[in-house]
Amino acid sequence: MTGLSAEIFDLPARQFRLVWGASGNLWQSLWDQFLDIAGDDPFRLWIFGTLTFTTLLYWAIGSVYTLFDVTNQPAFLRRYKVQPGTNEPVDGDRLRKVIRQVLFNQFFTGPPLLLGLYYLMGPQTRESIRQLPTFPTVVWQLLACIVIEEFGFYYSHRLLHAGRIYKFIHKQHHEWTAPISITAMYSHPLENILSNLLPIGAGVYATGCHIAVAWLWFMLAIANTLHVHSGYHLPFLPSPEQHDFHHLKFNQCYGVLGFLDWLHGTNSLFMSSKQSERDYILTKFMPVREIHPDSENVSNGKTK
Repeated sequence: MTGLSAEIFDLPARQFRLVWGASGNLWQSLWDQFLDIAGDDPFRLWIFGTLTFTTLLYWAIGSVYTLFDVTNQPAFLRRYKVQPGTNEPVDGDRLRKVIRQVLFNQFFTGPPLLLGLYYLMGPQTRESIRQLPTFPTVVWQLLACIVIEEFGFYYSHRLLHAGRIYKFIHKQHHEWTAPISITAMYSHPLENILSNLLPIGAGVYATGCHIAVAWLWFMLAIANTLHVHSGYHLPFLPSPEQHDFHHLKFNQCYGVLGFLDWLHGTNSLFMSSKQSERDYILTKFMPVREIHPDSENVSNGKTK
């Protein structure tokens, strides 16, 4: 390869490195500004910062979905319901019961686990908190957290469906055969620890990730679980079909990604259902139930 050819091929790489570096500098600058306001004490950030961040995020997203369910507005969203006719509107007494239980779980089971995670992670300094990790580090750590959660959630979730464990613990969560968003953490406290918090925290511990990566991971996990419990299959968001089917049938689709369900055959009923045809990210505004209606019988040009 001539010198000119090498220079031509190296140009995109140099541009990529330039953009990559500039982006990293931007995030580092924003992180420094945040810490200048919030403080950079590791203990306070990991315990109080994490609890505040995750709680506010949960209720910010969950409240939007709850407003849809309480008001039945905007009306066009009803077309995106996974189970039409359910929670239209949501029952006020049941809703208040969910809110009380979720708040209890957040403030009485969350902090002890955060303390345990903080001390298991080992000593951290203000300097290490200040320095953000590189983008490749962020990517591999997030991927590791996703994989670890899939294993942790799948097997703990299947355990919770076993006999007496289901009756005394997990049955509470399954009171909602058509879930709403904030029921994501509506569960017995033991379930919240075993199946909600530990699988998410395990990846943080295993990777030893920076607190900013942990917060990014918590944000992704919380946003996803709120959506898949929402009862809405909205455009450009992850499909809730598998987990909604789990609430409907109880013994199908225990996982998050679906890989372990496929491996263990715990999605066979789902795979033969109409819901499996709808299980994809919707990239158009036509509701998935209209693209894949319950009945394919056509008469006079209309679907019955």
